[in-house]
Amino acid sequence: MITFIEGKVAEKNPGELVMSAGGVGFSLQCSNATLAAAPGKDETWRCYTVMNVREDAIELFGFATRQERTMFTRLCTVTGVGAKTALGVLSALSMRDLSVAIVTGDVAALSRAPGIGKKTAQRIVLELKDKVEQQDVSAVGAAPVSAPVSSAQQEAQAALQALGYTAAEAARAVNLVRDQADSVDQIIMLALRQMGSL
Repeated sequence: MITFIEGKVAEKNPGELVMSAGGVGFSLQCSNATLAAAPGKDETWRCYTVMNVREDAIELFGFATRQERTMFTRLCTVTGVGAKTALGVLSALSMRDLSVAIVTGDVAALSRAPGIGKKTAQRIVLELKDKVEQQDVSAVGAAPVSAPVSSAQQEAQAALQALGYTAAEAARAVNLVRDQADSVDQIIMLALRQMGSL
């Protein structure tokens, strides 16, 4: 298995990164996040990889971080989610938002990814919730989501969702301010400030 490729960026195309290493050009299928993280042409970079061998093709998928690669392989274990669909999920949601959506069971957020319907989103939550642990969420910069949630915090989350925020966004904002207020109104106000809406 090819764990990573370290070389120079030869090309950046939509959905594809071409890396030049050892005189060979490797075509890597990548998420939007990885393409954004990759440096400019002719700059040296390390890209983590997963090789997918099919009957009719050998594909290489590239990732800017080990965490993104791990999430990709986890998504591919979910029933009905193939490599292309998993890559689409990683392009539609940031690692932080994806991790929080899985942990909090935010089916609506997952359903925004191309090729992911409600049933597939529910399977992702069901099959990955135990695999995506607190350290995964913390590693990508989200606030802890496993601490007990008070009734005031639950009401604040529901109010934020009513304002149009996803369950993951509401949960993350409330968690960030959970120790700063006790009343529903105060929590909502601080959470909105945290999200830049005030």
